[in-house]
Amino acid sequence: MDTRMRRLRAEIVAIGKRVYERGYVASNDGNISVRLDDRRVLITPTGVSKGFMKPGDLIVVDLEGRVLEGTKRPSSEADMHLKLYRDRPDVNAVCHAHPPYATGFAVAGIPLDRMILPEFIIGLGAVPVVEYGATGTPELYGTLRKYVKDYDAFLLANHGAVTVAGSLLGAYHRMETLEHVAMILFVAHQLGGPRELTRAQVTQLVAMRKNWGVRPELGLKPVRRGRRTR
Repeated sequence: MDTRMRRLRAEIVAIGKRVYERGYVASNDGNISVRLDDRRVLITPTGVSKGFMKPGDLIVVDLEGRVLEGTKRPSSEADMHLKLYRDRPDVNAVCHAHPPYATGFAVAGIPLDRMILPEFIIGLGAVPVVEYGATGTPELYGTLRKYVKDYDAFLLANHGAVTVAGSLLGAYHRMETLEHVAMILFVAHQLGGPRELTRAQVTQLVAMRKNWGVRPELGLKPVRRGRRTR
């Protein structure tokens, strides 16, 4: 096993432990993957808690889902990861979890598109609610596909959240940011409602994206709003 493969296996295990300890997943929920090259992906196995994985538990698959290395079965949602990589050549890592506050917005059908925090605007912009698709089936990505080129984070209706990035750490950080903003927005609603930044302030923040390596247009396409929390 080469040095890069060992490093990526260790990184997925560390991130899996992180999402488990932060309560973003329970039991055997969630899945994480990284693109190895133009034909192979390293992904978490099905039926294994993300908090207790070992490097040897991870599976190498090709972009058609065929197992190339590993003794366990790949995640039941591997199809979503692999199709995402095919549709977004700039994406090298995918993180799927069920963080409670963000998932609460997903269950309520409310997109996270309020322009309230600088880090959220620069790093993500807005997060749509993707129509429900049955987990572990092609239907899951079928509902996601129309959003993948416009956003880097997605709320899956009645399910959870997905974040993508150029690196494993980047995908995890976007999941952490997503949950942090969902929690703050939930609290703001209890205190009378959020106060959004002005158009000029948002424009200024969007201009800073080039320094963060974020494509300027990502997350800025208007999203369909569902029911509000108040």
